[in-house]
Amino acid sequence: MFRAISDPKLLTFQQVMETVEDVIKKQVAMRSRFYTKNDVSFIFGEASFIDKHTISLKNDEEKAQILKAERFIIATGSRPYRPANVDFEHPRVFDSDKVLTLKETPKRVVIYGAGVIGSEYASIFNGLGCKVDLINPGEKLLSYLDDEICDALSYHLRSQGVLIRHNETFESLETADDQVTVKLHSGKVIKTELFLWANGRAGNTESLNLEALGLKANSRGQLKVDKYYRTEVQGIYAVGDVIGAPALASASYDQGRCASSRIVDREHPLLIEDIPTGIYTIPEISSVGKTEKELTEAKVPYEVGKAYFKDTARAQITGEDTGVLKLLFHRETFELLGIHCFGDQAAEILHIGQAIMAQKDGGNTIEYFATHTFNYPTMAEAYRVAALNGLNRL
Repeated sequence: MFRAISDPKLLTFQQVMETVEDVIKKQVAMRSRFYTKNDVSFIFGEASFIDKHTISLKNDEEKAQILKAERFIIATGSRPYRPANVDFEHPRVFDSDKVLTLKETPKRVVIYGAGVIGSEYASIFNGLGCKVDLINPGEKLLSYLDDEICDALSYHLRSQGVLIRHNETFESLETADDQVTVKLHSGKVIKTELFLWANGRAGNTESLNLEALGLKANSRGQLKVDKYYRTEVQGIYAVGDVIGAPALASASYDQGRCASSRIVDREHPLLIEDIPTGIYTIPEISSVGKTEKELTEAKVPYEVGKAYFKDTARAQITGEDTGVLKLLFHRETFELLGIHCFGDQAAEILHIGQAIMAQKDGGNTIEYFATHTFNYPTMAEAYRVAALNGLNRL
């Protein structure tokens, strides 16, 4: 979307949201057609359990509707976590849901929380020409990712003007008509036009009356499930953000299929262990499998192959030459152990490697990329470059 205009800073946040709303409407309409085609009924209202076979559904009608079933799947999603000492009613204080109602592009934004949501919004507001402060309670951005990818994101954000403040914790907020003052435990005081809280999410379980089931959510409203997405109460399943990590739309889709298939006595493969991660910063980040840190701690003999986007013809043609594809593989068996990508279309590029990692009976090796021909010029060619780079290290 940004690439369609010569200067992305000419875009406004409202224009971005108009595109978002248009895509959402199309996605909802498409899925509604699927449900109708498969005779899936919609019943709207706020549900709460009476017992493990009965729910009460409140809607616009005066009398609540009672629904009975042998099994239920809880898929109520999550919402931004809101601490009690932050006034989210103030027009200059936002969470990641409320910010979608923003009508004007601010000049300065302070974001507290540098996880996926905080990092993505830092990229978005920076791309719109805002001055951005990203406050991180931890030591580095997205620390669960490969260290080199984390460092690349930090370097890129800083080079674009984002001020990242690590190891800073929130103390309090003072609001006025024209600004918000953020106070940190370190003593720092930051004044801003808009404050965005992006530190954690909570499961939507508080109105479900879980007590009637003998089921208890954790402190963030999330439910514990087994590998089949069964809760501790027989007949009650849970999927999606309400069960916590990985809290990805892609994973939630498959979790729902797995749980519903078991309910109707149909076999469905369990969710794979290596779930790909897509983070839509600018540029994107995507990864699957082990990181260098994990392999080092496990004392796995591995080697690294890299391809820098700036060296590929396709990236040189498109001008999107920031980024790297990184392959981790076993030194002795050549088995692919991890794939990490930072750059334009990273979430798309990753799936080529993911398909090879899923191969059985010796099919999962880095040699596939070195011995197969890739179209030229393409971003997929980066796999061949990275594979040869890694094999040449042996």
